[in-house]
Amino acid sequence: MNVTCHFIMQDWDAMIPGLLDHQYDAIMAAMEISDEAREKIAFSEPYARMPSAFVTARKSQMKDLSPAGLAGKAIGVVAGGAHQAYVEDVYGKSDIHTFPTLEDAILDLAESRVDVVMGDKDEVTDFLDKNKEGQCCRMVADVPRDPAYFGEGIGVGLRKQDKELKSMFNKALTDIKADGTFAQIRAKYFKFEIN
Repeated sequence: MNVTCHFIMQDWDAMIPGLLDHQYDAIMAAMEISDEAREKIAFSEPYARMPSAFVTARKSQMKDLSPAGLAGKAIGVVAGGAHQAYVEDVYGKSDIHTFPTLEDAILDLAESRVDVVMGDKDEVTDFLDKNKEGQCCRMVADVPRDPAYFGEGIGVGLRKQDKELKSMFNKALTDIKADGTFAQIRAKYFKFEIN
């Protein structure tokens, strides 16, 4: 964007009020684009969408992860979140097991108490890469992205009246995706696509 930026630390609960009070001009803090937030502020185009992934035991030969392919199979998900809502609606013929944490679900997968686990790809990757218990399992596929369950993604939060600034952010995001800059930045933090 060729502008000088100043970074301001802000408590999460004060993020939107601070923007509306002109304490800063944009929120870049992994804020999910949501209808609730849109009542107060505008957003740029999404710059990140965290994919979800299926995990199976390393020895599993499971290939068909469609609702028909997992009918009668046990799916583990974290209780109370988007993944639970998604599997209950889309994988209704599966046996759904809920867990307090993704780690608990993967540990049950290691003990063959569930056939597959679904979770956010960043959390899955982190657990499989950093925990000895993660050696039991492997990520096998991304979950098809459905904004109705997983949201639109993460965007830059802006005041509704700042239409020119929104256009500047959208153009900058388009440009860095087109010239490969976004992919270079993403590769520092994630081994997989996030957009």
